[in-house]
Amino acid sequence: MHPSRALRYALILLLLPFGSALAAQVQVAVASNFTAPMQEIAARFERDTGHQARLAFGASGKFYAQIRNGAPFEVLLSADDTTPQRLEQEAAAVRGSRFTYAVGRLVLWSPVSGWVEDGPAQLKAGDFRHLAVANPKTAPYGAAAVATLEQLGLAETLRGRLVQGENIAQTYQFVASGNAQLGFVALSQVAKDGEITTGSGWIVPTDYHTPIRQDVVLLSKGKDNPAAKALMDYLAQPQIRELIQSYGYGLE
Repeated sequence: MHPSRALRYALILLLLPFGSALAAQVQVAVASNFTAPMQEIAARFERDTGHQARLAFGASGKFYAQIRNGAPFEVLLSADDTTPQRLEQEAAAVRGSRFTYAVGRLVLWSPVSGWVEDGPAQLKAGDFRHLAVANPKTAPYGAAAVATLEQLGLAETLRGRLVQGENIAQTYQFVASGNAQLGFVALSQVAKDGEITTGSGWIVPTDYHTPIRQDVVLLSKGKDNPAAKALMDYLAQPQIRELIQSYGYGLE
């Protein structure tokens, strides 16, 4: 090869996205509340590293069962911190790899603009037929919603009006479609840069429920995948943490 041509080829390689010479795919299980930010993160991840993140969204409890039954996921972004910890303890995840990538915020939300102003007063007035919550047994946002109702002394009063979503995505659909007039959803589903962008809502104070710490963990199937390790590192980058915060999440 002519020296000048070889030099041009070397420069092209240097200008390619980092890691694209060894580009790989990573199978990622993502809690449904984190759908919008993770879609943006995945696009940036591929642009910046050359690796591709293949995303599946759902309830953390169901992902746990699938992972224990051999599902090919390599990274889990959970809606809680207990599921990743449990997978570590059961040798289904790499010990020491997990960290809190986001702290979730809960909001009482309606698609009707200006309707939800004083959340506790509205819940006590009972001017609605159905209140949507995620399944508290499998979805941390559902557990936080139930804890909020208990904090307000309304858990028993409103029990007969609750409609339960399998996960927070289905819970949001119940409210957005009008099948429930109100619902406890993730702030990230209805807000950007800390402001509710659609409908109206009451952001639940963080001391009304246990903090929704959302942990990511490298699963055993991904321990030798460079794309899985790269994604774990990428999620901890300052610019990605800023992006996560812009969707209404807190950070540790």
